[in-house]
Amino acid sequence: MKDYPIFLNIRNKPCVVLGGGDVAERKVVSLLCAGARVTVVSPEFTVNLVRMGEDGEILLIKRPYQGGDLKGAFLAYAATDDKDINNRVYMEGSKEGILLNVADEPGMCDFIVPSVVKRGALSIAISTGGASPAFAKRLRMEMEERYGEECSVFLEVMAAIRQKLLTKGSVSGKNRKIFNKLASSSMPDMIKMERWDEVDETIVSLLGEDFSLASLGLQKIGR
Repeated sequence: MKDYPIFLNIRNKPCVVLGGGDVAERKVVSLLCAGARVTVVSPEFTVNLVRMGEDGEILLIKRPYQGGDLKGAFLAYAATDDKDINNRVYMEGSKEGILLNVADEPGMCDFIVPSVVKRGALSIAISTGGASPAFAKRLRMEMEERYGEECSVFLEVMAAIRQKLLTKGSVSGKNRKIFNKLASSSMPDMIKMERWDEVDETIVSLLGEDFSLASLGLQKIGR
């Protein structure tokens, strides 16, 4: 069976992590980066989880899992090494209709977490469907080398252009052609080489002086 690839918006949504070790900590950090409201339930916590709790970034409940801990959650992780707890969590998650991921138990997962390359607004998700996490890691490392921080800056420029066009009205077919030209241009390489004058010239040649980096409020990018 093939997985359905999807990016979820979990901003301000309640998420639960069961477990307080290193694996749980990694799940918590990824959830916080996506803007979720996180509750962690465990008898013990890593030092970093304790700090996050003290800083008010997450809610810590210091006790073993109890039935009802998933109630109201949008999604949950079970990051424990206790098979009995994992089974109980799975049963509750199924009953409540909560998206659940049980670490190292693919048969108990409603979703899997891909290996991800993140560059600003760019996210590249890689999955082998559980066939070879090692190969997914290898691909991620190759992607990290291929796509650097210039992609983040390029997308910041593209977002500013798109926003300015939208304030002037709907994005027309003509503008879509311009976006396609920009997307297929060598602008990312120009940004990587810090050839900002060429970046400006490329944008202005397609959209006019009103869309120079300075006009877009991006004159300080990379300079």
